[in-house]
Amino acid sequence: MRPGFLLGEIGNGLRRNVSMVVSVVLVTMVSLFFLGIGLLAQQQVSTAKGFWYDKVEVSIFLCTPGATEVASCSEGGVTEEQREQVRADLEGLSPLVTEVFYESNEEAYERFREQFRNSPVIDSIPQEAIPESFRVNLSDPSRYEVIRAAFENAPGVESVEDQREVVDKLFTFLGVLSVGALALAVAMVVCAVLLISTTIRLTAWTRRRETAIKRMVGASAFSIHLPFILETVVATLLGAALAIGLLWATVRYGVTGFLSELLAGESGLISLVGERDLWLITPFLVGGALLLAVVTAWLALHRHVRV
Repeated sequence: MRPGFLLGEIGNGLRRNVSMVVSVVLVTMVSLFFLGIGLLAQQQVSTAKGFWYDKVEVSIFLCTPGATEVASCSEGGVTEEQREQVRADLEGLSPLVTEVFYESNEEAYERFREQFRNSPVIDSIPQEAIPESFRVNLSDPSRYEVIRAAFENAPGVESVEDQREVVDKLFTFLGVLSVGALALAVAMVVCAVLLISTTIRLTAWTRRRETAIKRMVGASAFSIHLPFILETVVATLLGAALAIGLLWATVRYGVTGFLSELLAGESGLISLVGERDLWLITPFLVGGALLLAVVTAWLALHRHVRV
């Protein structure tokens, strides 16, 4: 089949079934949009876990050079002697303290830049402003006040934090958002499959005479089926492009724009998904949509177009 003739067949088919093509485009767009929202929500949960890791567990933040307004940091940054004393005191609280993780200033700064890569103020935060810390796992998390009482005013300790309740609420909200979006996406995918199948059936019926003529002149099944499949692929690609555009606008202006400013507060820092996360899932969204369209169209053609 010559490319020019094939393109003509596809163009004619799209013009004859404009309403059906628009329906496939819209259903594909909505399906991929909600699927993308679900995947980004799951990525947000993963990103948030990294950000809130120091709050899920008890974190003892050590003094930075600029924290002199804190009484226990009046001498500036934590000294080696103070750091080792905190470590020894933690080890002495066994069995309440089950594990102790130390994070240096270099490690903390590297993690900070990764978590807040989408923040507009990240380059204005110097490395020495990021505190080193001890992260503590407790055998009984409800006894967090024991750790606070022991280290809150200890020399070299800037603060002791535990935000377990806040984190639980955040993860619950994100989990519900993710599951809801994925469930809606599955429902829309089912609608897309049914619509594509119906579109193929109606299109094949309106072009039954052309199909009969092609069979009479010895056209192969592949050459008869190919225009139908490519028409479906074109409509699916248009829907996928619109979905990616909507997802980009949502991330660019809704998440890293409005939502970031709303949640960041005075610090300007918030750990949210960004455009890079969207581009990472884009090949899977488009590839999955094309595969689904091709398989659905092929099965429908085998059922409704006898060659």
